[in-house]
Amino acid sequence: MPPADRRHTAYARCSTHENDRTTPADRTTKGPTMDFDLSAEEREIRDWVRTFVRKEIVPLEPQVLERERRGERGLTADELKGLQDKARSSGFFGIQTPESHGGMGQGAVVAALIEIELGRSFVPFRFAGEADNILFSATEEQQETYLRPTIEGTRKSCFAITEPGAGSDARAIRTSARREGDEWVINGEKTFITGGHEADFVMVFAVTDKEKGADGGVTCFLVDRDRGWTSTPIDTMGEWGPAALVFEDVRVPHSAILGEEGKGFELAMRWIGKGRYMLPARALGSCERLVEMGMEWARNRVTFGQPIAERQAIQWMVADSAVEIEALRWLVLTAAWQVDRGIDSRQSQSMAKLYGGVKANEIVDRVLQMHGGMGYTRELPVERWYRELRLLRIYEGTDEIQRRTIARNLLKGHATVRGHLG
Repeated sequence: MPPADRRHTAYARCSTHENDRTTPADRTTKGPTMDFDLSAEEREIRDWVRTFVRKEIVPLEPQVLERERRGERGLTADELKGLQDKARSSGFFGIQTPESHGGMGQGAVVAALIEIELGRSFVPFRFAGEADNILFSATEEQQETYLRPTIEGTRKSCFAITEPGAGSDARAIRTSARREGDEWVINGEKTFITGGHEADFVMVFAVTDKEKGADGGVTCFLVDRDRGWTSTPIDTMGEWGPAALVFEDVRVPHSAILGEEGKGFELAMRWIGKGRYMLPARALGSCERLVEMGMEWARNRVTFGQPIAERQAIQWMVADSAVEIEALRWLVLTAAWQVDRGIDSRQSQSMAKLYGGVKANEIVDRVLQMHGGMGYTRELPVERWYRELRLLRIYEGTDEIQRRTIARNLLKGHATVRGHLG
């Protein structure tokens, strides 16, 4: 098993020839300068997760489906912890958590590879030992109170920026924080907050300077539930269980500020940015599994004396899906590779998020169509994935926001259609 302290190497290794004085013509005889393969360590980590998913998670799927049909949680807290402990015994704890905090200290590419494998099952499993990336901006005292307990799983956090009137336009938030002496008084409402009903503390973003707004007037606060904020679950078409949060004169000390006063919007964008390549990574794994299920069904489903796999209509569905899956793979891994290389990855992340959301929905729709009436039932997981993947086009930046971002970057010259290779 791969030890927890191993570090990954870059997915695509580009030779820049900084010390190479040969001519371009000479270099063409030396073979390719770009490696699209995985390192031995990356492959070992990915294969371990692939095996773990196949042996430990996939067998739980029938039970999870049955529970969800009854309106119950797919995995109990004890079952999830049991799986996480089993993984931890093999060194899989805190994939991207720094080694200084007890994690594996892996980078974005390895995290994306792992997310792809986890996406091959709809069972709601994640490795333990993770904390929101912005929590690492906490002071030492805050780390003792919030970060370390979150990594160990004894505390649960949630990220709260979205409001009833400020979804895609995060700059339009109205939740306010008013300073009174050494305290801040928070008032406002947040909505569609993932984990908001289960969390015992929240990273809430509030306007502290109306004149500056998002440009230096938004601050992030760490607020314990016992400070007085309340939550109400929001029922959705999928298994995602967000909540609405209400803050009515919630008082916190000045020391509750995460990062710097007025710099909250920068923290929020850092949090959101990570999801824009990790979410499509998980969807990529789902699409792989769905197409495999569709092909297996097509080989065995016989109509008019032939398996439907022999029908051109089905073959084109398979072919189109395979091409789109491969394109999504490179969009996701390129974005992650850029993060690891310290390259501005925002354009690539938006492209991965946009393409992943649109194509995942097209692919699951095709697979449901292949299954016909059975695909529409809750006996198979196809309709569940159908509902789950629909969310990908909405949260952490809608399709429309991604298109706006991509186009704006191109039109203003911040990015080029030639990509990062130039």
